[in-house]
Amino acid sequence: MDIKLMHPADQLVTIMDRIYHYGMTTTSGGNLSIKDDNGDIWITPGGIDKGTLSRDDIILIKADGTVIGPHKPSSELPFHLDVYKRRPDVRAVLHAHPPALIAFSAVRKLPDISLIPNANIICGKVEYAPYDVPGSKQLGEKIADVFDKGINTVMLENHGVVLAQKDLFAAFMAFETLEYCARLQINALKIGTPHGISEKHMEIAKKKNNVELEEYTAESYSSVEREARSKICELIHRAYDQQLFTATQGTFSERIDGNNFIITPYGVDRKYIEPKDLVRIEDGKKEAGTNPSRSVLLHKHIYETHPEINAIIVAHPPNIMAFAVTDEEFDSKIIPESYIVLRDVKKLPFGSNFMQPKLTAAELTAKTPVVLIENDCIIALGDSLINAFDKLEVLEYSAKAIIETKDLGDIVMINDKEIKELHEAFNLD
Repeated sequence: MDIKLMHPADQLVTIMDRIYHYGMTTTSGGNLSIKDDNGDIWITPGGIDKGTLSRDDIILIKADGTVIGPHKPSSELPFHLDVYKRRPDVRAVLHAHPPALIAFSAVRKLPDISLIPNANIICGKVEYAPYDVPGSKQLGEKIADVFDKGINTVMLENHGVVLAQKDLFAAFMAFETLEYCARLQINALKIGTPHGISEKHMEIAKKKNNVELEEYTAESYSSVEREARSKICELIHRAYDQQLFTATQGTFSERIDGNNFIITPYGVDRKYIEPKDLVRIEDGKKEAGTNPSRSVLLHKHIYETHPEINAIIVAHPPNIMAFAVTDEEFDSKIIPESYIVLRDVKKLPFGSNFMQPKLTAAELTAKTPVVLIENDCIIALGDSLINAFDKLEVLEYSAKAIIETKDLGDIVMINDKEIKELHEAFNLD
């Protein structure tokens, strides 16, 4: 989706729709605004159902203060105006009340943005603004005071979060990433002690951003590839809607022929990814002018090592990732279906997926089709795209079930005798 030519009103409706239907605000909660090239401000209305918002509901605040629109502007307009006044570089402001961030704001703590790579880059430094009455001039000044320091992500005491960015989509990505970190930390605390990534490992992780591949010019696309591109996009959208992916995280690839494959691009919003955005890798080279996922070398080595594998998913769902950021081991023997689909799930050291992709590829086999990478991701393999996706779903839902047992009692796993019976019944050896 090209947002550059989208009307500000359409951008506001699009992002509010994502926030509302992703469960990160309520019918009456949250507000968004955009400052356009003319200096006019477009803002969501107050008291209007966020689930049915249309472009006709959006309010225009002219540079001279004239209000144009069928409703009153959001009651939080004062702090939007203060932020734009203090920060001429800011062109969009987002405010919402997602449950995980509300939990942090209620206990006056900041989410740990060191649990996964790049979250600190996407969100930037995070600080609190002191509590005040919503919509008041005093609250606006307190929020603007924090933004005045050059900070773009501000938590509000007992209120929620405000983000200011160069555009609304960048603000949303930072918002979604912070909310993800909050959910991940809450889940991790239920099973153990979460460990962040050290500054040294943060620097190492930046190596993922520099994957150099030779280029080739694609002259044609087979019917097999066209179908694969369409199916991958359908499942990426499903993964996003099920909160298995975020806008900035999650990779699919599928083998086309030989060791050639198509893969998700880097830096494209997963919500709107299209078949034309995917990247074909042929003989180790990428399509000219494309930017494949940073995990492309890992995918390449897996396909070369395992001819029986035709699809790979790299993802960061918040429940299974709780095991990746703590010392807790994930055990798939919670129900027969989980063990049959996932088998034994290994945990590999941080950085192994991009620093030692060949060795990581060797760790993945038919008996270990899923691995966790500490503080980074999960990798799931399948003989088909839907088979790999099934493993991703089963892994995340099993992790969620295990986490929820912590409020119920001690978990009883399937014993060795019962596992042996499963091997015999389903020919697992």
